[in-house]
Amino acid sequence: MTSPGSPAETPQPEPFRSGFACFVGRPNVGKSTLMNALVGTKVAITSSRPQTTRRAIRGIVHRPDAQLVVVDTPGLHKPRTLLGERLDSLVRSTLTEVDVIGFCVPADQPVGPGDRYIARELANVKRTPVVAIVTKTDLAPPERVAEQLLAIGELGAFADIVPCSAENGFQVDVVGDLLIKHLPEGFPLYPEGDLTDEPEQVLVAELIREAALEGVRDELPHSIAVAVDEMAPREGRENLVDIYAHLYVERDSQKGIIIGHKGARLKDVGQRARRQIEALLGTKVYLDLRIKVLKDWQRDPKQLRRLGFYD
Repeated sequence: MTSPGSPAETPQPEPFRSGFACFVGRPNVGKSTLMNALVGTKVAITSSRPQTTRRAIRGIVHRPDAQLVVVDTPGLHKPRTLLGERLDSLVRSTLTEVDVIGFCVPADQPVGPGDRYIARELANVKRTPVVAIVTKTDLAPPERVAEQLLAIGELGAFADIVPCSAENGFQVDVVGDLLIKHLPEGFPLYPEGDLTDEPEQVLVAELIREAALEGVRDELPHSIAVAVDEMAPREGRENLVDIYAHLYVERDSQKGIIIGHKGARLKDVGQRARRQIEALLGTKVYLDLRIKVLKDWQRDPKQLRRLGFYD
């Protein structure tokens, strides 16, 4: 209590917090969309196809009192290929390296075996708080969201449970608040204005793959990989970037699907990818996109290393 005549105590500012969070969940639960919403721009590709994310993409959230680095991971699943095994290994190693984990479960689907499997995995991650996040609330009525919150509460002992929608922005800031609450005090880890630490060539390859995923069917999405071979400003044209890239599939029949009738589908993929890349780079782009068959690359250790998927 302040005595008469003594100066009033000045409230102390909140300490600056910085650190890493990762989103984990089964495939196609909205992890990448939520990360993009938190960052405020697109740093990870999204698709209705499961297992779109193949790398641990980092998105950087800047606030006056905090810097949150969100690591978007591939969906945990029972792997059927060597690629799947390496993606699961990537997720598990990421879980041990972050300050807080966001466990994502969609509001519009019942809690299933995949969610329970991940909850058991998270129970083995000691000393790292887990925030359970009910995503896609825009796709479910309020009573369904309430039921999902109760169902998730039965999966484990979580530090917090929060519903949100990355599509309409509902409680996205609250998700950020809850994750930041568990970060240690510290200094900014990245310069102001940086939104990701991914190299531009990796982001460009991902945008091409996103365009190629649009409208494909069956197992083809998992057979698509993209590598940027060369990317540089054209000599004498500072406002134009030349990009040469290969889109890889596993079989000749898949190559035909991507090319389409008289090359129409490949042309459409190139146009959509180019628009996204120009928005990313802020300049005009010439995109040279070729297709090549790498037979069963998802099961070939040599080809996986060539495409950047290491042990």
